[in-house]
Amino acid sequence: MTEKQGGSDVRANTTRAERRTGAGLAPEWGAEYSLTGHKWFCSAPMSDAFFVLAQAPHGLSCFFVPRVLPDGSRNVFRIQRLKDKLGNRSNASSEIELDGTTAWLVGDEGRGVATIVQMVTRTRLDCVIGTAAGMRQAVAEAAWHVRHRAAFGARLVDQPAMTAVIADLALESEAATWTAMRLARAYDDSEPTAPTGASGSEPAFRRLATAVAKYWVCKRGAGHAAEALECLGGNGYTEAFPLARRYREQPLLAIWEGSGNVIALDVLRVLAREPEAFEAFFAEVGLAAGSSGTFDVALAEAQALVHSLGAALASDAAGAGSAALRARELTERLALVLQASLLVRFAPEPVADAFVRTRLGGEGGWQYGVLPAGVDLVALVARA
Repeated sequence: MTEKQGGSDVRANTTRAERRTGAGLAPEWGAEYSLTGHKWFCSAPMSDAFFVLAQAPHGLSCFFVPRVLPDGSRNVFRIQRLKDKLGNRSNASSEIELDGTTAWLVGDEGRGVATIVQMVTRTRLDCVIGTAAGMRQAVAEAAWHVRHRAAFGARLVDQPAMTAVIADLALESEAATWTAMRLARAYDDSEPTAPTGASGSEPAFRRLATAVAKYWVCKRGAGHAAEALECLGGNGYTEAFPLARRYREQPLLAIWEGSGNVIALDVLRVLAREPEAFEAFFAEVGLAAGSSGTFDVALAEAQALVHSLGAALASDAAGAGSAALRARELTERLALVLQASLLVRFAPEPVADAFVRTRLGGEGGWQYGVLPAGVDLVALVARA
């Protein structure tokens, strides 16, 4: 999708698409085109086929580009160089050149973004699941290390400061996991083969929850990996242990398919254009209402912020600007009440209690391991 002059602004793309067959006819699915241009980021260039955005006569459109053509010959797909990335090197990224490359139209001409977004949203789900899995790996490695490492006369896990860190890391990991699984269910329930009784509001919930979860869970991944790595001390910073690689991998999932501002502004776009998504979202989150005063206050504050920013978006350009300034705040609040709702309804009580108190009630700290008195650290660490 991306080109060097546009980046996330894919409508600035300059790659051209020219109709080969039936020139002059109305564009139709499956029509054959010739693509010419350069792509700044092509992920997984070793793949057999690609979706590519290009400017067709009726606007930016989506095309299917196979590596091998139906007659067995190679398509024109020139890899200029591989990206020298911070991490994720096993999954290559590249710059490519298209020069008379054969492609077939997918979707309607001029509706390329709407077409390819269907892939993008599913990749955002992948990013959430991948980050949650990475958090679980980090917790597992850190918990194993502190259970088997002794210092200053006791196992690390039995020393209060370390106990609190592992408990807090586990808490974050569990919240991410519940979020990823609930989001995945929304995708399953939105498919044509969804089981009987699946909620009709799932597509609307999914639309907002995907952006909210992608923003929050993925952005939490890097800091979580850094703290888990630190539990191993100097060993964590060596390539002999797996957390150094995990530390490099996690930031990618926050950047891939929409970095922080892109996703937060997408949440505002949903607010302006698809208010039913917010209704479905709060119907889901509200299932935990009454569980605690802290949760109820946070839920009410999130709803009030939605109403306030919705009014600002509907006012004028200045209102839209003020709403954009608070886009990250809105997305963060939505993410936290969603996670809290899921934990209250499905996780063990010590997990839900600790999360609500620290993430919503202001009893936690800026760093992992700052937990209030009364949190069941033993239960959280045992669960890890």
